[in-house]
Amino acid sequence: MKVHVATYGCSANQASAEIMIESIKQMGHELVGEKDAEVVVLNSCTVKYTTEQKILHKIRENGKKGVEVVVAGCMPQVQLDDILKNNPRAHILGVNSISRVGDVLDGIEKSCVSGDLMAGERIEIFSSEPEGFLNTGRARFNPNIHICQISQGCNYKCAYCIVKLARGRLRSFDPKEIVRDIETAVNEGCREIWLTSQDNGQYGMDIGIRLPELLKMVTAIPGDFKVRVGMMNPFSVMPILDDFVDAFDNDKIYKFVHLPIQSASDDVLKCMNRFHSIKDVDDIITGFRSKFYDLTLFTDIIVGFPGEKDEDFERTVEWVKKYKPDKVNTSRYTPRPHTKAWGYRNIDSRIVVNRSNELHRVCEEIKLDAKKRMIGWKGAVFVSKKAKFEGFMARTDSYKPVVIKDNTLSPGQMCEVEITDATAGYFLGQSVG
Repeated sequence: MKVHVATYGCSANQASAEIMIESIKQMGHELVGEKDAEVVVLNSCTVKYTTEQKILHKIRENGKKGVEVVVAGCMPQVQLDDILKNNPRAHILGVNSISRVGDVLDGIEKSCVSGDLMAGERIEIFSSEPEGFLNTGRARFNPNIHICQISQGCNYKCAYCIVKLARGRLRSFDPKEIVRDIETAVNEGCREIWLTSQDNGQYGMDIGIRLPELLKMVTAIPGDFKVRVGMMNPFSVMPILDDFVDAFDNDKIYKFVHLPIQSASDDVLKCMNRFHSIKDVDDIITGFRSKFYDLTLFTDIIVGFPGEKDEDFERTVEWVKKYKPDKVNTSRYTPRPHTKAWGYRNIDSRIVVNRSNELHRVCEEIKLDAKKRMIGWKGAVFVSKKAKFEGFMARTDSYKPVVIKDNTLSPGQMCEVEITDATAGYFLGQSVG
């Protein structure tokens, strides 16, 4: 069959797509563009309303064209009714069941061949526990980058978050299996390892081996590679902060922290059911920056959460000005079904838009100033992958992206560069020495 796979959302979803695509290829199916597909697999995300609507549109329109639709990812776990309302014959692959995509395609193929796929008949697979996430074949989107999911689920319940409902409670994967998964990737030529989950800081809460210990096991793997530690919530970092900073002090780990604050107002954080204060956030950042002066800091902020007052928003703006994160992922609040905040009274959308625009302006000013200060910087970078157009993409020790127009380089190599210019998304550098 001709199959198209479209994936949305986080790096964990991207890793799942890589595993499903390899499985589809091994079964002998042909991977094609969406317009040529007989089967469309939608690896869905439901964090944002806009993404949800885009996916529902594809579910509906492909169904109208007679294309078989398989919906995987988070949506089937929490919005099955919405999926079936838009396409009553959509097939379902639960978020824990990515390794069984072949079973769904087998069922579709047999039914099509025998002609007994009756209207309304569907294939639906759900698993209570995650399976097939480690030590399995995958078709990587980039052959030099391996995305390793270290756990599934979350033990907290933020008021706005639908992901906990989709992914369930925390289940940390066996550290030995994680190490074996990464060892294989390094032996296959991967030079950048992304550790991902719904919250890396929670890793091991359920099995007694925490993230700092896992990092020491991973960095002990032989080979030339770098590790990017993905998103961690402040409330999950606080209990392991000292050990985590210590484990971070390794040449194989990018000095990069993705720490979503969501708001700098303790009143709003309380309404969000977040389990940290803004002081906790400040302590974490201070702890990292005191040891790693060039730390790259990413954060996420929700603008216009129900109950957010002008003074709450101003606290967030002032926090951004003070700590100057390298990137702020700003989201305008939209209610998600089945969450605690679903029934909250929303703020006037015009106020939300104005606040979002103001925060974006402040962030852009900070980003521009930071980029100007990097011009002329000289130092060692790690060559990660081929650049999109020419040369190679490299990373500084703090994960800042530098494109070097030098085709003699190769992934995994270290080289000295000077940063000569900056674009919206990356720096430009030239080899020196």
